[in-house]
Amino acid sequence: MESEYKINPAGFTIHSAVHAAREDALCVMHLHTDCGIAVSAQENGLLPISQQSLFVLSSLGYHDYEGLALNDAEKPRLVADLGKKTFLILRNHGLLTVGRTVADAFLSMFLLERACRIQILAQSGGSKLVAIPENVLAQIPAQEAVVTEGGGGRLVWPGLLRRLARRGNADYAD
Repeated sequence: MESEYKINPAGFTIHSAVHAAREDALCVMHLHTDCGIAVSAQENGLLPISQQSLFVLSSLGYHDYEGLALNDAEKPRLVADLGKKTFLILRNHGLLTVGRTVADAFLSMFLLERACRIQILAQSGGSKLVAIPENVLAQIPAQEAVVTEGGGGRLVWPGLLRRLARRGNADYAD
């Protein structure tokens, strides 16, 4: 379909690859935040040093940087690196999350970005970091299902919409 609006071809490469491969990924979010890029450039990636990181680490993949995402040949590798996971750190590039709803993808991105920010802040203190033990990490998927009632955005999203409405954006109250 013809349109007067232009698209970002690199963004289209990334998003179209995920949408084509993941029937459940009705929303794909991709950000280039300072802390997300900083963690994406670290050899060990996201570290298990905060509660927020544990939610992410239970479903996290990594995709190596191949330059600007303009090459369709990169799509299968991107999709393979994401697999059935919710979170993807694109090395030297940024962050990506998927969800069945906008609420799920948003909450996942919020957690991923927050985990990255916490890591950068913790590292800036210059002290040795305390890792959360592997046996605790292994418990997180089951615990997450309890605290989210089976859907990441199900509990949080209505509250965020109410907050927007209180701030004068009444159109978002539904």
